Amino acid sequence: MRFFSFIARPLSYLLSGIYSVVHNYGLTLFLFTIIVRLCLFPLYASQIKGQIKMSRIQPQMKAIQKKYAHDKQELNMQLQKLYKQEGYNPMKGCLPMLLQFPILIGLFYLLRNPTIFLNTDEMILAVHEGLFWISDLSQPDPWILPIMAGITTFFSFQITQMQSQMDPSQQNQMAGMMKMMKYFFPVMIMWMGHTFPAGLAMYWFVGNLFTIVQYQVLRKWRKRLEKMIDEGKGSI
Repeated sequence: MRFFSFIARPLSYLLSGIYSVVHNYGLTLFLFTIIVRLCLFPLYASQIKGQIKMSRIQPQMKAIQKKYAHDKQELNMQLQKLYKQEGYNPMKGCLPMLLQFPILIGLFYLLRNPTIFLNTDEMILAVHEGLFWISDLSQPDPWILPIMAGITTFFSFQITQMQSQMDPSQQNQMAGMMKMMKYFFPVMIMWMGHTFPAGLAMYWFVGNLFTIVQYQVLRKWRKRLEKMIDEGKGSI
């Protein structure tokens, strides 16, 4: 609880600062989401570079996998040795997703307990403002936002799955779990959205839309970077 309160406190300052400029809580949440995702953007860019690097060492990884197919311990050791030689960290692909959860939970505490973190009269009233069909953003939206959050979570998770590069020795073990999560996680978000404040569901929905747009931008950037590397004009 204290850890997430520690996260919620600076988030409350950011929310208050944005609201003091735009004076609309719905727009404040939208801008807040974009700012948080832009702060995570360097991690996604690093993830793309990691994917390019992995594609370069893929033949070596397959050779190691084939050579040590019956010795899992040696297989993992050789792969780790290769990763170290090439400066590749397979865990970097998980960082953007992992970092979102403390932020999400911190925001949950913030929006569920606005009087604790947003202790000005202006912000206490602001969190109860409405937006479109939602009369109070501090209260749950029973259907529309949870459904939109669930649908965009499905596509966002699919994109994350496409971007992730797994250790070859773990692909078979992880494939089934990833497939299950692809369908289970959106349903869980829809279910949880019925009880979450509408402002939190809005954050998740807008964040997923940002991820989808970001994927298209990074995909084009990746193609340009790969071309530069092939032409000897860039480095990973």
